[in-house]
Amino acid sequence: MRSRDTVDVVIERAPLEDELGDVLEKALRAAGLTENELALRADIPADRIADAIDYRAEFTVAELGRMAEALNLQPAGLAAVASGRYPLPEIAGLPCCLYPLRMPHGIGVANAYVVADCSRDTGVLFDTGTDGETLRRLWPDQIRRVEAVCVTHFETEHTGGLAEVKRRWGDIPIFGPGKDPRYPGMISIGDGGQLDLAGFDVSVCRTPGHSETHNCYVVRRPAAKRAVPLLLSGDLLFAGSVGGAYYCRKKMVESLRRMIADLPPATVVAPGHGPLTTLGNERMHNPFLHG
Repeated sequence: MRSRDTVDVVIERAPLEDELGDVLEKALRAAGLTENELALRADIPADRIADAIDYRAEFTVAELGRMAEALNLQPAGLAAVASGRYPLPEIAGLPCCLYPLRMPHGIGVANAYVVADCSRDTGVLFDTGTDGETLRRLWPDQIRRVEAVCVTHFETEHTGGLAEVKRRWGDIPIFGPGKDPRYPGMISIGDGGQLDLAGFDVSVCRTPGHSETHNCYVVRRPAAKRAVPLLLSGDLLFAGSVGGAYYCRKKMVESLRRMIADLPPATVVAPGHGPLTTLGNERMHNPFLHG
């Protein structure tokens, strides 16, 4: 694998970030509906909708279809999430070795990632996870030095390991989507920014919606002509779901549409929570990417 331009296959076993209740809750908020209003539109008792939000209900395919119609979700994708059989693609053709660092967060995981040339022991860290101790424990033995850090957004489960990074590697550049007084010295980099890090071209895309300041990063390697792009999507896009639109729903939709329009379907998506996926897989199955 180290002598080739692309990495053939990454085996992925992480659970989805969102279950049916999470998807329904996000979709209700996006549609501006209450649980009772959804119950009326979908002809389902309101207490069963409430149970679903609390992860305690099962629905028929027909019921899921009526809820999907009421919430403007993709019916097959919603049913796949509800059944626990959401399809995940084979991850192949990456321009790098990708090391997912999955850290417990709530009932799921928060992800940081090391991206490196497979023949080198130097990489780039994208987000830093929940805390320094966990980051240190999960650190890949193959990587002995970090050239830079790229932060997608400023939630603590994505920045909790920054102090450990600074302690271990000193004054390396740390790029982020803006200025935050909690992180002095961070280099603000915005839309259209281009970084040359550890032999990779890193393109910066400003993607507000989940938060006001949020970046996605697209990683390519010029020497690997056959490789697919790698999208570090933060809390914009997950396998089977999207991030909560806590800042602005309209901007969230615009950011999602932009990534889908600008990148090829084979693009590998490394999200802030949950498993790896591809843009093509999410266009086909994600309940929120309907129409």
